[in-house]
Amino acid sequence: MSRPDGRIERGNRTRQLVLRRTVDIASVEGLEALSTGRLATELDLSKSGVFALFGSKQELQLATVREAARIFTEQVVLPALATPAGVGRVWQLCELWLEYSRGRVFPGGCFFYEVIAEFDARSGPVHDAVVRSQRDWTAHVESTVKEARTVGELLPDTDPGQLAFELVALMETANMISVLHDDDDTPYRRARAGIGTRLRATAVDPRLVPPS
Repeated sequence: MSRPDGRIERGNRTRQLVLRRTVDIASVEGLEALSTGRLATELDLSKSGVFALFGSKQELQLATVREAARIFTEQVVLPALATPAGVGRVWQLCELWLEYSRGRVFPGGCFFYEVIAEFDARSGPVHDAVVRSQRDWTAHVESTVKEARTVGELLPDTDPGQLAFELVALMETANMISVLHDDDDTPYRRARAGIGTRLRATAVDPRLVPPS
């Protein structure tokens, strides 16, 4: 049985070390703030070694977006699946997102809110990767709402796309105001109240929605 190549293991560990730093930087300063020189200095690595891991600034940016999406999925999407499909899962998904932002999983709040503003009017692979991440998240919220309607916990005439849009807007507004004003309470409390009001208005039984 062959033994793992130690160089590959070290390379993987270094790559993860670099990416943990790049997602933090990008969440505050944007993807354009990333450079191999800066990362090498901050992490006490060789510039050539960091460059060898990614090959280009664009690939570094793309890898950073992928890593942020992985962390987001781990923190928000997967835990919500432990709640049975229905209004409870929709609520839990929103709660997890608000805590992801409030708890500063990324120091700049929601990673994707920052990079969407940076790349929304651009074109190219990084823009496309950011767009995919945003669409995947919105589609997931909409799918979770559809499940709640299918199991009979939301009114039959509920428009999943419209409700998902409103829920995401409330969450993103809380994130933006919190980061802007350095307030980790009021924006999230208001967003939670708005989400609760919207879900109770749409639920077959308002008691399915936890008190906000």
